[in-house]
Amino acid sequence: MTDAATRAAEILKEHRQSIDRLDAILVYTLAERFKHTQAVGRLKAAHDLPPSDPSREARQIERLERLAQEADLDPEFAKKFLTFIIGEVIRHHEKLQK
Repeated sequence: MTDAATRAAEILKEHRQSIDRLDAILVYTLAERFKHTQAVGRLKAAHDLPPSDPSREARQIERLERLAQEADLDPEFAKKFLTFIIGEVIRHHEKLQK
């Protein structure tokens, strides 16, 4: 292996280690988020509130799109990601209401 290839392999390893750490952060952050949304779902179920709040969801998507632009992340990707999460939260809320 040439010196350049060895250095490239080292850089690749460093990037992959960073990605692995960030993946762990994402998983733990999502777990924490879902703890809160589950609490919200239980509260909604206890008080017979609807499992979905479309106006809040729309505001959250707009907010995330703005944050994505600020962070130089594709806003469409951010929207798809949050839409998926919101769908999961609503599904959990609906299960709690049964």
